[in-house]
Amino acid sequence: MDIQEKLTILSAAAKYDVSCSSSGSNRKNTKSGIGNAASSGICHSFTPDGRCISLLKILLTNYCIYDCSYCINRNSNDVQRACFTPEEVIDLTINFYKRNYIEGLFLSSAIFKSPNYTMELLLKVIKSLRVNHKFNGYIHVKAIPGADEALIKEAGLYADRMSVNIELPSSQSLKLLAPQKNKDKIIKPMNLISKEIKNNLEEKKKFKKASLFVPGGQSTQLIVGASREDDRDILNLSENLYTKFSLKRVYYSAYVPINRDVNLPNLLHPPTLREHRLYQGDWLLRFYGFKANELLNEHIPNFDDRFDPKTFWALNNLDDFPVEINKAPYETLLRVPGIGVRGAQKIVAARRVCFLNFIDLKKLGIVLKRAQYFITCRGKYYGDTKFDKITIEDRLTPIEFKQLSFFDNLTEDITHNNKEKIKLLDLPTAIHGEI
Repeated sequence: MDIQEKLTILSAAAKYDVSCSSSGSNRKNTKSGIGNAASSGICHSFTPDGRCISLLKILLTNYCIYDCSYCINRNSNDVQRACFTPEEVIDLTINFYKRNYIEGLFLSSAIFKSPNYTMELLLKVIKSLRVNHKFNGYIHVKAIPGADEALIKEAGLYADRMSVNIELPSSQSLKLLAPQKNKDKIIKPMNLISKEIKNNLEEKKKFKKASLFVPGGQSTQLIVGASREDDRDILNLSENLYTKFSLKRVYYSAYVPINRDVNLPNLLHPPTLREHRLYQGDWLLRFYGFKANELLNEHIPNFDDRFDPKTFWALNNLDDFPVEINKAPYETLLRVPGIGVRGAQKIVAARRVCFLNFIDLKKLGIVLKRAQYFITCRGKYYGDTKFDKITIEDRLTPIEFKQLSFFDNLTEDITHNNKEKIKLLDLPTAIHGEI
């Protein structure tokens, strides 16, 4: 099999892994090297589904010893298989970089022969790129669960970012859909990488020339919709991962129904809207001061498709609103739908000069389409409906989500102006089509 065929197969197989990003590293170029992973050396260009397109994103191989129900590369699937040699990956990376096709490398792999054997191959690739070819571009590599700690530690010296994919949100789901995998073996390398990153930061405080260790941090991926966990379970897990392992990102991947299995849900399409809501909820955890148990609980275990998570939370906590724009602290402003981090900062800065009114908020770029229902300006409420959950919810519901009523606009007067509507007085007649 030639290199072009391998590239076609293994780049296509890598598209199901969304936990790649080209941000966060500060690895600079050396005098005799090529590439630069500092902020000015990485192109932050993403496809609509969130994948970074500036990286050569491939699997080392899609041969796998595991038979995970949800995975396209499960060993029982009849798919075309391929395997790169380390030298082929190195040549592709260097040549693509010199042609300005890529800004870095995202290298993952199925488990080939054993976790240790696979990790050794991945390490050989990135070590040779750094040491022999003096490549200083961005490298994101997978840490293989079950591999020896020494291999993972050494890989961390050459990678800008590492990731360990949890994939399924609970031990029960792992046992059901991926019985050959073990939760402890997945968590162990995450814990190791987290500790080494912290140790490296301490070393850099003491020694100016301390070696880098995963300067871009670590990330993981959770598959949404392959198992029965609700949004609350997934968001709680994400919050724990951020707290315990200081992850840079948790990526959410809507399950693509590529396999048939009695333990898998019968989906026609990936739950992409659910994935989007989880990303929005994740953003609230990281930048808006929310806790997972505030956004969702046992009584409300899932986000509402109609509303973004902040609006959904506000509608369920109307007792906290409306807030006075001229008095509310910064942390409270962040919780108002339609007010983001920059908007809250602008409000706090502007009200030091004068009291703000509704017109001022428009000038500051606040999204008043949502915010008007949750704020007052100088004591005045500017919402275009009464302060009531049902009416506000109706105002904020997108048109495509609104249920059409049988009694609304059953017919239109087909006249030359086609504007006046017939008022239907005889419902039984209308039902039988005799209008």
